[in-house]
Amino acid sequence: MTNHPTAEAVASEVRAELARQQKTAGDLAAALNMTAHTAGRRLRGEVPFDVIELAQIGLWLGIDPKRLLPETGKAAS
Repeated sequence: MTNHPTAEAVASEVRAELARQQKTAGDLAAALNMTAHTAGRRLRGEVPFDVIELAQIGLWLGIDPKRLLPETGKAAS
């Protein structure tokens, strides 16, 4: 089964922010009260993060959760 492109893009943004803040997947798992295996599946884009998890991640990292969403293409003119 292939991962959904949006789930992969969100996972990539989360991984990048974790790296910027020197946090680990284990730290994320603890912050979301989930197992490391479950957090790993989300960080690989195998299972999408839900909106509640993205909000929790934003609060935990001290960022606007919108930063974790992929940029959309600009409207054609």
